[in-house]
Amino acid sequence: MPTVFRYKGFRFFFYSNEGSPREPVHIHVQQGGSTAKFWLDPVHAADSYGFDARTLRELATVVEENRDLIERAWHEHFG
Repeated sequence: MPTVFRYKGFRFFFYSNEGSPREPVHIHVQQGGSTAKFWLDPVHAADSYGFDARTLRELATVVEENRDLIERAWHEHFG
């Protein structure tokens, strides 16, 4: 599970095995027992568990601000 970056205690990462066929570029976010998955095109939460709406909005903003970094890390990892 490569970690792409951290923000305020949230870990932004993806799984090394992202399905077959591989899903489109996305990022997972985890803090404690809470998790979410964000699609990048357009940026929105695909699913979440344990995060409130306010936190999901903040995380979506962070994903949007780091979209280039996330896409670059994805393509470097998956080729």
